[in-house]
Amino acid sequence: MKKIGSYFVMLGLCALAGCSKPVPELLTSPDQQLQVNVFVTEQNTLAYSVERAAQPVVLESDLGLQLTTADFTQGVIIESRSPITSVADDYRLRVGKKSSITYRANEQHFVVKNQQQQTLTVSFRVSNDGVAFRYTVTDPAAAQLQLVKEITSFQFAPTTKAWLQPMSVAQTGWSNTNPSYEETYQNDLAVGTAASLGQGWVFPALLNIGEHWLAISESGMDGSWHGSHLQLGAATGEYQIAPPQPAEVFISASGEKGALLANATTSLQSPWRIIAIGSLAQLMESTLGTDLAHPAIAMDEQFIKPGHSSWSWAILKDDFTTFDVQKKFIDYAADMQWDYTLIDADWDKKIGYEQLKELVDYAAQKNIGILVWYNSSGDWNQTPYSPKSHLITHEQRIAEFSRLQKMGVKGVKIDFFGGDGQSFIQYYIDILQDAASHQLLVNFHGATLPRGWQRTYPNLMTMESIKGFEFTTFTQENQDTAPPHIVTSLFARNLFDPMDYTPMAFGDIPNIKRVTENSFELAEAVLMISGIQHFAEIPEGMATAPDYVKDFLRELPREWDDVKFVDGYPGKYAVIARKAGDTWYIAGINAEAESKTLTLDLGFVGDKKGLLIGSGETERSFEQQEIHSKAPSTITLRSKAGFVMVLK
Repeated sequence: MKKIGSYFVMLGLCALAGCSKPVPELLTSPDQQLQVNVFVTEQNTLAYSVERAAQPVVLESDLGLQLTTADFTQGVIIESRSPITSVADDYRLRVGKKSSITYRANEQHFVVKNQQQQTLTVSFRVSNDGVAFRYTVTDPAAAQLQLVKEITSFQFAPTTKAWLQPMSVAQTGWSNTNPSYEETYQNDLAVGTAASLGQGWVFPALLNIGEHWLAISESGMDGSWHGSHLQLGAATGEYQIAPPQPAEVFISASGEKGALLANATTSLQSPWRIIAIGSLAQLMESTLGTDLAHPAIAMDEQFIKPGHSSWSWAILKDDFTTFDVQKKFIDYAADMQWDYTLIDADWDKKIGYEQLKELVDYAAQKNIGILVWYNSSGDWNQTPYSPKSHLITHEQRIAEFSRLQKMGVKGVKIDFFGGDGQSFIQYYIDILQDAASHQLLVNFHGATLPRGWQRTYPNLMTMESIKGFEFTTFTQENQDTAPPHIVTSLFARNLFDPMDYTPMAFGDIPNIKRVTENSFELAEAVLMISGIQHFAEIPEGMATAPDYVKDFLRELPREWDDVKFVDGYPGKYAVIARKAGDTWYIAGINAEAESKTLTLDLGFVGDKKGLLIGSGETERSFEQQEIHSKAPSTITLRSKAGFVMVLK
C-alpha cells in the first residue's frame, strides 16, 4: 500500500480547515510536463516522486544520507523550502552530440533537519528533459565529513522494462582488471530482475514504462565523491544507489590504500543524481548528462582537436607495436586524411622513447598527431603491459607528461583503472588536470563512466567504459552478441558521454567469423560519439572498400553541431541524424535476425540532395545511390546491415 506523505496530508487539512498559510508551489519543468513532489512520509523519512504529463513515472522513492556524524535517513522534517528559481546555462561542447547547448530548469532547495537538529540540503532541478537532485552537508566545525551510506532509490511500476549492463565483480577478469564497465547489455528485462553477476547495474540505466522513457545516471563529479551504480531494493521495481565494492580503491606507490567512500572537510556535496525523462526521441536528443556537469576548468584550449585515428592493435594485437608497423599506420592515417595514429601497449619496450620521437617527427610532416598508451596501474591489478606505474604520483605525471609534450606527442591513452572508489575518481581528475597543463589529450580505457567529464575537462576526448570491438576479436560468442549490444549502447552508454568502442572492420578478423555486414560497420562511424574515433580497420581491410566509402570516411566530421533521433528501439535498431555545419549525416543499423523496412521522413533537414551508401549484393560489398530529402526514403536493411546518408 502506498504511503501518504505529510506534504499531501497538509494539503488535505488546509483544504478542509481553510488554512491561511500559503501552500508551497509545486516544482515543475519550464514546460509544465514534469512535476516533482518532495515530502516526509508517515515514517518520518524523506521521499520524492515524479510525474510526466500527470502520469506517475517515478513512484514514491527514498532520499537521504548517513554520515559518521549525522543521520538523515530517518526521523527527519523539511524545515524549509526555498522559492523556486530559474536556472539558465549556455555552454559549448567540443565532444558530444551538440556543440552549442542551452539548459533551462527550475530549481528548489529543501532544508532537512534530523532529530539532532543537524541539517541537510537537497537541491532539485527540473528541466523539460528530466529531473536532477543532489545533497549538500555543511558543518564548519567538522574536521571531516565521511559518508556511511546513501539510501537514494528509484521506484518504478511493475510493468516497467529495463536495458541494463551488469556491474562486474571487483578484482576478477583478466589480470584482476574488473570492474571496467565491459559487460554485455541485457535487453528488455522485467523491472526488478536480479543482476547476473550479483553486483547490480552500471549507469546509465535505461527504462521504459508505456510512452515514457527514462535514463538514470549521475554527473558533476569533483573528486570528493565515489562513483555509484544501482542495485535492487527491497520492493519490486525498486533500484537503490549502490557504493563501490571494497576493493575499488587507489593504491599509492607506497602501498597505502585510498578512500572508498565520499569524504571532505567542512562541506560535502554529492554528484547530481539525474533522471532523463521523455519520449525516446527526447531522451536521445537530451544533453542532461553534461548540463549538470561542472563548467570547463581554465585551460588554453588551442591544443584540443577532436579527430579520427588509425590504430594497429585492434586487429593485429601485441606483436605489431613496432617501429615499421607504426610508420605504416601513420602513412595509412595520412592517406585517409585522418588526424592521429595511436601507438599501443609496450611501445616503450618495442620502440623506445628515442624512436618514438622519430615517429612523432615523421607523423608531423604528414600532419598526423601521435597518441601513446600508458598503464595507469600500480599494485591494484596484475597487468604486465608497460609503460606501467609512471603516472601514480603528481611528480611522476609531471615528469612523464613534460617529456611527451617536449617530444610533440598529442595525447595519451591510459588503461587498467581499478574501480569507482573516491580515491580512484580523484585519480582520474588528477590525471586530467596534469595532462591539460601539458596540452595532452586524454583517452581512458579499462575505466569508469565519464559522467560528464568531457565538459569539465575539454581535453578528455573519450573513454572506453564499454564492451567494445576488441572483445569481438577474442571470442565468437562476443562477436555473435555484438549487434544488439551495440544498438543498446547508443541508447544507454553513449547517451550523454563519449564512447571509445573503436568501431569498424571491413575485412577479416583472425579466427573469428564476422556477423555484421560492412554497411553496419560503416554506420557505426556516424552513430557512435567519440572525441577521437579510433578506427579498428587496418590498411588491408580498408583497401577492399570502394573509393566513395573511403572518401566518406575522409570527409566525416570530427565534431557535431546537432542531433535528431529518427527511429529506433534499444537492442533492435537505430537511426540517428547528426549535423555538421549545413550538412546532415544520417546512419542506421539493424541488429535483429530479420530484415527491416524503414520509411524515413527526412523533411527536418530541409531541401537537400545527397548520397546514400548501403549494402551491395553481398555482406562485404557496398552500393551507392542519389537521394533527395523531400522524398520519403524507404530503406530495407538486411539482418546486421546498415546505411549512411550525406545530405548537403
